[in-house]
Order: sequence, then C-alpha cells, then structure tokens
Amino acid sequence: MTDARHIEAQIYERLSKVIDPELGRSITDLGMIAAINAVGVTSQDDGDVPSYDVTVHVELTVEGCPLSQTITNQINGAIVSYPDAKLTPHIEVSSMSHDKLADLVAGLKAERKQNPFNRPGVKTRIFAIASGKGGVGKSSVSANLAVTFAALGYDTAAIDADIYGFSLPKLFGVHTQPTNLNGMLMPVTAWGVKLISIGMFAGADRAILWRGPRLQRSLEQFLSDVWWGDPDVLLLDLAPGTGDMAISVAQALPNAELVVVTTPQPSASDVAVRSGLVALQVPMKVRGVVENMSWYEHKGERLEIFGAGGGRRVSDQLTETLGYDVPLLAQLPLDPDLREVGESGRPAVLNEDGALRSDALGRTFRELAEGLLRSE
Repeated sequence: MTDARHIEAQIYERLSKVIDPELGRSITDLGMIAAINAVGVTSQDDGDVPSYDVTVHVELTVEGCPLSQTITNQINGAIVSYPDAKLTPHIEVSSMSHDKLADLVAGLKAERKQNPFNRPGVKTRIFAIASGKGGVGKSSVSANLAVTFAALGYDTAAIDADIYGFSLPKLFGVHTQPTNLNGMLMPVTAWGVKLISIGMFAGADRAILWRGPRLQRSLEQFLSDVWWGDPDVLLLDLAPGTGDMAISVAQALPNAELVVVTTPQPSASDVAVRSGLVALQVPMKVRGVVENMSWYEHKGERLEIFGAGGGRRVSDQLTETLGYDVPLLAQLPLDPDLREVGESGRPAVLNEDGALRSDALGRTFRELAEGLLRSE
C-alpha cells in the first residue's frame, strides 16, 4: 500500500525535473518548493488505485512572477502523471521572503563573480554583428539570426549593444522590463531568445547620452549583472561604425567573432571594411560578411536595386588585409517582410507559430546559423 510520506518523497523527486524558465535551474534546487502534503482520499471510481490530494506550497522568486503560470502548469503535470496513484494537485503560490531571496541571489552571483563568458571552458559561441554605417539592416539580421538559432534548438541570448539606436525590443515585440531579483536581472525571453537592451529601461523615445567609461560599464553590466545561464549562442547587435562599444566588446569578450553586415553599393561596402578592420587593433576574429538587400524579386526577376558585389568586395579586402579567409556567408534579398513583419514584433524568418520558415529566406538563415556554428 502506497502511503502519504512515500507519495510526498516521490513528488519532490519528480519536481526536481521542473526547471525555472528564467534561472534555468530546478525549482527544488532553487528552494521554491516550501512543502508538499499528501492526504489520502476515498475514491469510488478507481478500484484498488489509491487516491490522494497533494498540496504543493510554491515560493516564487518575486511576487507576480510573469512565468508563474508556466511553473504551475509544469508542477501540475508532474503530479497528475504520477503512475502509481491517482493524485489531485492543489498548488498554493506565494513569494520568497526577502532574506530567502537575498540568500538565493547571493549564491547565484557567487557562482559567477564576474563576466560569465570569460570563464575557462565556457561553451558559448559569441557573434558580434557589426556594420560600417547605419541603415544596412544590421539589427534585422541580428534579430532574425538570433531567432533562427533558437528555432534550431540552441539556447540563445542576445544583447542590444547599440546604446544610442537600440531597436531589438521593437523587433522582438518586447514591451516589458527585465525582472529584478535583488540587483540581478532576468533577461526578457521573446521568440525563444533571452534578450536585454537599454531600451527596456530608458523607453524607446528617450535619448541616451553616454560616453567612454559609462558606455563600457553598460556592457559590463549586461554581461555580469544579468542571469544568462549557459547559452549555446550569444549575439551582440553593435552600434554602426568602429566606436567605443566595438572596442569594449573586444576587450570584454576576446573570444567573440565579428560578422560584418553590408549592402551591395560601394558607399556601404567601403565603410563596412573599416568595421572589420577593428580586428587589427583588438583580439577579435572576423568570421565573415553578410550582404543584405542584395536584390529585389519582381515577377520572377531579380532586380539589383543597390548594385552588386559589395559583400564580395568586403570579403576580399578583409581576407587580403587580415591574412585569413573572411568568407561571404550569405546574401539576403530586399524583402518587405523583413521590415513589415519585423516592425510588428515578430522577426520575419519565423512563422506566426514561432517555427522557422521553410522558404528560401528560412533556408538562408538556417544555412547562415549552421555555418557559423561549424566554424572554429
């Protein structure tokens, strides 16, 4: 005969497999399960199968946690799927005490102590998306590449490092601020990507006038004060040009790889080369070039509205100057969907259900993402 204490122990074990979606840790490891109480009940319908009411007391990290329903649903699922008895779940939700939360955050911070992406043996591949000038679609490429990685099953994070011209929140449809756990921030998750941007704090219409040390400190905070977990991929959407942020990224993340975005015309490709030549000054490898707005499809004909060859010119010049192969990774069409759908809050490479498109655009971004991860 299964007794109540055995049921409670079994449920606790099952709940150890439930992962907090923000912290990426088991809810039992995080101390979120305060108590489990199983009480036997008489059932007329299940013959010899024992029945229990199971009450689980859950303490969330913050009051009104935006993902509380997700956690509750997973707990319910773990209880009702128990094979050896009929269990009826009752979930009682509260928030951690200030002291308990402080201890939890202190423990998590102690695990990192500094920029987590510079630890020995870190597995995260880091790609910094750069351009020589604005208006070439760098942020659109960043957003669509990030959601492609996520759609392919990779744990993906993105930092909007364009402090003055932040645009990722709009492209991802994000209108909320990160959750603050006693000074440690939880990135906002949208379309499977963990995202942080100064635009989440300042408001999209407010100018940011930062320079020098304060600008560098913003990147350090994004790296060290945000709980990223252990993502497979981290993308940084850099500001156009070769200014302070590009150098800060190279100093903070020497293992980052630069991806240069350009358009076909010489006026864009010439300045794009300069963004890649940052690698001569800092320890950052240029992984390759993406040419955006390469053509416009009209009645079956490819119209090269902005000319041709810019991506190849950038690739060839960087290869010659840097002394190693800097390939042309992809050519992307001038697709109205990239703007119209993207500005609606869904990166255009995704269908409405969040799945990767199966058309030419989807295949191009899939090949781009897979190609970047194949490189060493």
